[in-house]
Amino acid sequence: MLKRLLITLSLLCAPLPAQAPPDDLRFTGDGQLMRPDNYREWIYLSSGLGMTYGPIDSAAAPSAERFDNVFVTPGAYKAFLQTGSWPDKTMFALEVRYSASQGSINNGGNYQERFAGLEIHVKDAERFSTKWAFFEFGNSQRTAKPLPANSSCQACHAKNGAVDETFVQFYPTLIPVAKAKGTLKP
Repeated sequence: MLKRLLITLSLLCAPLPAQAPPDDLRFTGDGQLMRPDNYREWIYLSSGLGMTYGPIDSAAAPSAERFDNVFVTPGAYKAFLQTGSWPDKTMFALEVRYSASQGSINNGGNYQERFAGLEIHVKDAERFSTKWAFFEFGNSQRTAKPLPANSSCQACHAKNGAVDETFVQFYPTLIPVAKAKGTLKP
């Protein structure tokens, strides 16, 4: 009886098999990034409304502005706070949502509404010649191939990123960290 009890206790106390944390990079065999469904549990950095980086066509019909919500993996965030730089294997999520201005009791301003799409920005120096890559998941794709290394996203981030090809200039809580660590580009 005592022997059975000890065996049962040893099984209950045995370590669980190691599983990859849910915010680890996961790729398919053909190099596609698997969609990180838990990105909303990552560290929230900021939101933008109606941001665009290209020329604006004033003759085009006005469209509803979209919200961009930015999240980063918790480990990368902690490392950034200590060093002012993003470690290898950092992942950013850019969640795009439609905006609305009329609904419920709202009498002014805009609020976030339906999901419009998801983009992931990954730093992986071994996998990508430019160290960083972008993945567009749309609103329902489960996997995505990296955008070409010469994509407009890559070129814009390389040219305009305030810290290591990322737009820290739009993350108000991280600007002071980058300044203090000397990693913020002018």
